[in-house]
Amino acid sequence: MFAFATSHEEQTDVGTARRGALTTPHGVVQTPIFMPVGTAGSVKALAPDDLRAAKTQILLGNTYHLMLRPGPEQVAARGGLHRFMRWDGPILTDSGGFQVFSLSQGTRGEPLAKIDDDGVTFRSHLDGRRYRMTPEESMRVQMLLGADIIMAFDECPPGQAEKHVVKRAMDRTTRWLRRCSTSMTKADSRLFGIIQGGIHDDLREEHAKTLTGEHDLFGWAIGGLSVGEGKADMMRALASTTPHMPKSKPRYLMGVGTPEDLLEGIARGVDMFDCVMPTRNARNATMFTSQGKLSIKSARYAEDDGPLDPACACYTCTTFSRAYLRHLFNAGELLFYRLASLHNVAFYLSLMQGARDALEAGAFGAYRTARLAAFAAGPPSTTSTATTT
Repeated sequence: MFAFATSHEEQTDVGTARRGALTTPHGVVQTPIFMPVGTAGSVKALAPDDLRAAKTQILLGNTYHLMLRPGPEQVAARGGLHRFMRWDGPILTDSGGFQVFSLSQGTRGEPLAKIDDDGVTFRSHLDGRRYRMTPEESMRVQMLLGADIIMAFDECPPGQAEKHVVKRAMDRTTRWLRRCSTSMTKADSRLFGIIQGGIHDDLREEHAKTLTGEHDLFGWAIGGLSVGEGKADMMRALASTTPHMPKSKPRYLMGVGTPEDLLEGIARGVDMFDCVMPTRNARNATMFTSQGKLSIKSARYAEDDGPLDPACACYTCTTFSRAYLRHLFNAGELLFYRLASLHNVAFYLSLMQGARDALEAGAFGAYRTARLAAFAAGPPSTTSTATTT
């Protein structure tokens, strides 16, 4: 069963924030929500029980990487991605399009991908093997993976691409969605289309109206943002897109972003987000907290016996000190990656829970303002007493 319904809305200075619920065969997802990224069938450094402890509702899997290894047939033979990775909640798979283009250069700058109107021919970034990705092949791979939500194959131009390049990619994406829709036959999955248009307001509006007028899909995504354009351009393009998307369908902003981006996206009517930032930053010792980012490897935390984030109830924050986490990182201990990733993911999901609670109370505007101010203030330098065990 699939369904999406909004329960609370709040007008903001840039749009309408929404509280909703998305029902899938593997569970109900409360929105707005952040989806941790399980690139190759695993959220880096975290096991399924860690993800459940962090209150993860839905994961994202990556078609490109799973196609290269172990291969979609291998995953399907083992019961699909849910059973393969032992995650019993909802899964969304992206189409592979972004990775085909973003990984389209070799180590010496040589092109590894060639696009035409039918699809993309590319070489694996792993071993140089040649592959062909078309809308039909993307659907075939994703259906073998067995995700609840399947993304249409699209062309994602760079953030600073010239307008005629963006328009060509947009029109190609329109044609490819027709082929994806025809090829999508899996009864227990649903297709999301992707709206392109770069940072051009007129193209964003045109593409949103064209796609939603031609197709009645389960949901819609905003693609082609957070790909090199400036923050102001991204937010302006987002505000130019969501007003032309169906109110009765879930809205997904792909590949975004920072905690600030999530709050601003919610304010503009977005329901779903994903980004590798929580786990990638964790591996590099950058931690997100209720008072902004901090680098745990800094010498200022060497004797800090306080929790990473006093406002966080995750296992990392309720058990270990900043000084211990800094020690683990500097010592190269693998435990650091689990504890840091667990906190960052839990922080993102707690931020979303706070947004949902605020929307239900009609207080999202105040919540957004308070959170943004706290992030800007930055974390306190040290704590004077030990508060962990």
